[in-house]
Amino acid sequence: MRDNIINILENADSAIDIYELQKALGIESVEDLKKLNEELRKLEDEVIIYHSNKDKYMMLEKSHLCKGIMRANKKGFGFVEVDGMEDDIYVSSDHMNGAIHDDVVLVEITSKMHLDRIEGRVLRIIERKLQKYIGVIHFDKNGEGHITLDDSKIKLDIEIPKDKTMNAVDGHKVVVELTKKVNNIGRYEGKVVEIIGHINDPGVDILSIIYKYNFNVDFPDDVKEEVSHIPNQVYPDDLPGRKDLREETIFTIDGDDTKDIDDAISIKRLPGGNYELGVHIADVSYYVREGTPLDNEAMERGTSVYLVDRVIPMLPHELSNGICSLNPNVDRLAVSCVMEFDENGKQIRYEIFPSVIRSRIQMTYKKVNSILEKNEVPEGYEEFAEDLRLMNHLAGILRKAKVQRGYIDFNVDEAKILVDDAGVPTDVVLRDRGAGEKLIEDFMIAANECVATHIYFMNLPFIYRVHEYPKEEKIRSFLSFVSSLGYTITGNIKDTKPTTIQKILAQLEDKPEYKILSSLLLRSMQKAVYRPENLGHYGLASTCYTHFTSPIRRYPDTTVHRLLHTYLFDGKIDMQTIRKWEEKLVYIAEHSSERERASVDCEREVDDMKMAEYMEKHIGEEFEGMISSITSFGMFVELPNLIEGLVPIREMKDFFHFDEERMTLTGERSNVKYSIGESVLVKVVRASKEDRTIDFEVIKKLK
Repeated sequence: MRDNIINILENADSAIDIYELQKALGIESVEDLKKLNEELRKLEDEVIIYHSNKDKYMMLEKSHLCKGIMRANKKGFGFVEVDGMEDDIYVSSDHMNGAIHDDVVLVEITSKMHLDRIEGRVLRIIERKLQKYIGVIHFDKNGEGHITLDDSKIKLDIEIPKDKTMNAVDGHKVVVELTKKVNNIGRYEGKVVEIIGHINDPGVDILSIIYKYNFNVDFPDDVKEEVSHIPNQVYPDDLPGRKDLREETIFTIDGDDTKDIDDAISIKRLPGGNYELGVHIADVSYYVREGTPLDNEAMERGTSVYLVDRVIPMLPHELSNGICSLNPNVDRLAVSCVMEFDENGKQIRYEIFPSVIRSRIQMTYKKVNSILEKNEVPEGYEEFAEDLRLMNHLAGILRKAKVQRGYIDFNVDEAKILVDDAGVPTDVVLRDRGAGEKLIEDFMIAANECVATHIYFMNLPFIYRVHEYPKEEKIRSFLSFVSSLGYTITGNIKDTKPTTIQKILAQLEDKPEYKILSSLLLRSMQKAVYRPENLGHYGLASTCYTHFTSPIRRYPDTTVHRLLHTYLFDGKIDMQTIRKWEEKLVYIAEHSSERERASVDCEREVDDMKMAEYMEKHIGEEFEGMISSITSFGMFVELPNLIEGLVPIREMKDFFHFDEERMTLTGERSNVKYSIGESVLVKVVRASKEDRTIDFEVIKKLK
């Protein structure tokens, strides 16, 4: 009945009452009428349908109400993100109705504001996503605890009774659960469920953010017990059905401090002149068996989280750094994807199979780059230098082929924060991205495409990495802004193929503000996610893509390996298997995408905190930077090492008018105009590790 009700309401031209529904459903008995009322109540409670004051029903999306996620601001107001809506709904502090950051809310659209923003009010909180809160506990003279929350966007006043403190002391960072609502203006009673550590203890600052995003620092006892029985070496019993590649020249290339090594590579020049590229990936799913506590924990985590001074691994270190890591000079189980390419980068043939390998050497990007970029061969790399040069040649061919089909390289820099043993930042520098890094990226993309395409044409359930086409209006808006800077960009905007974005970037490449413009264009793209449907990967200009190459640190990759074992190596493609994976992959894709977003947000928040902490030592100093963004409340300036700070409009020495379309600030008296991409000299006037903010003052514009 439920599906029939939804179908009728979706196809109805207007709201309908229960009698019209009864007639459309052909209901005659009292019993069926009761069921209809029950289903309508359930659909209303789940906020799928809207029940109007006139006692009529319609689908929620056809009403003036919306369901979305509240993104609160520390000043008390918020914006509600609604799936399928281009603009967020602004909610003033008076209309929050007790909603806090990340709540799922039902919001009523009330009016349009100036600047074309949609205004609304929260009618009710559908789901409170946050169940635990992080903050510092302080005690009053009566011994009652009061929590100062880390997240200033959450407006809650939480009191902790004496018997619910877990013996925390003043200044402890704690995890709190709410136990009782005291009033309707955000006052709650709670209890301490975990003590993270004292605010002055090294590392507690980062731990607090880890807890906020629900990443577990430790593994449960049942997982530890399971891991204790997993062997720490490969035995002969593990080898049947595997191709033995231990005599092949296979090696790994990673960062200097990498301990979880997912991928190894090999290369041969074939007699006819073609290239044989081997990509050998750790066979994690052999050790992480489906449905075990270890697998369930890995699925829940979804990903490893890489922070400035630590890694929160998806798998315990015994696996991630041990038996699953492709360490040198030891036998390791792998899944190999061996591909043959011609001189134009066209794939001639390929083979995907389970293998056993033995990496010859654990190379670093730094030393590989010295060979490929400076022709200097470090000690120990002599016998591999020619293979590396051949790999670099093939990578160039593959990259050229990618670019020809529309591959978009936004060439966005990344910051690397250097810290001392106590976790205190000592410097912020740009990450290197040399020939070695690009080579590995090109080879991994080739393997991911190969595996995805193979399963796609078998028409079996699978998990894809998808990146959908950008919305035309987003690209049009970007080009309109670029034209306001005085640049003319040619091209067919209605044609949003990847090659169009390529051409836009190419026309901006020689502009002084290219890095900022490239970053702005990237932000106008949709986000890549995991889906059980193949929708292609726009940024890579790939018709079929997955993640296969990092199963130690990403659960979708582990799932891909499991599916390769099931379909290809074990030959299980019966209807029961297909139905099982059709159902399971929907959850895995959605959950993995959500945990990936949480990981990115966690990493970004830690970076923001450490950058602010670093700049606390530079208050009063001057730096050259570039205006990266302009808003109604000020402008952001980015330094060459990617540290970004705000120049608040309230503290600028003039009354500045904000032009939203051109994204400029113009002084009323001085007529000074600031635009995105302009270089300025700024002074650091404030920096707060706790608030994760940096404030600049403009000294002067630079030519």
